Amino acid sequence: MKKIVLMGRSEAGKTTLTQALKGEKIQYHKTQYVNNFDVIIDTPGEYAQTKNLGHALALYTYEADVVGLLVSAIEPYCLYPPCITNMCNREVIGIVTKIHHPEADVARAEGWLRLAGCKTVFYVDSKTGEGVAEILEHLREPGDILPWEKTTNPT
Repeated sequence: MKKIVLMGRSEAGKTTLTQALKGEKIQYHKTQYVNNFDVIIDTPGEYAQTKNLGHALALYTYEADVVGLLVSAIEPYCLYPPCITNMCNREVIGIVTKIHHPEADVARAEGWLRLAGCKTVFYVDSKTGEGVAEILEHLREPGDILPWEKTTNPT
């Protein structure tokens, strides 16, 4: 499985998506520091929102195969400047979260990610699991067995 680093502002859904990708029960957890799991790096939103901490995000791209830029569909603005994906030498994907929220504007969030330079954009509702399988499939490498493909051996 390719390793992904998740970046975005606070409350964009990075930790919730991390839990969904790992097949865990969704529960609120404020990320206070960088969590470097086997194939997921979950970063605090403050790193993306604070100029002096943003440089740390650049370093974590070197530990990942894929950079995931998250934008919540209910965000009033976007942190990412146009063409920001050119700043790292990794594949960068866009992830729109909270797609079923009553105030969601999915098209606006997608537009911001495309303007930032994301060629591939995923749409996710981590609480229902919608879109999670597509991200896992994108991160899959030859020989990887995804959770729904595991067969049980009857004894």
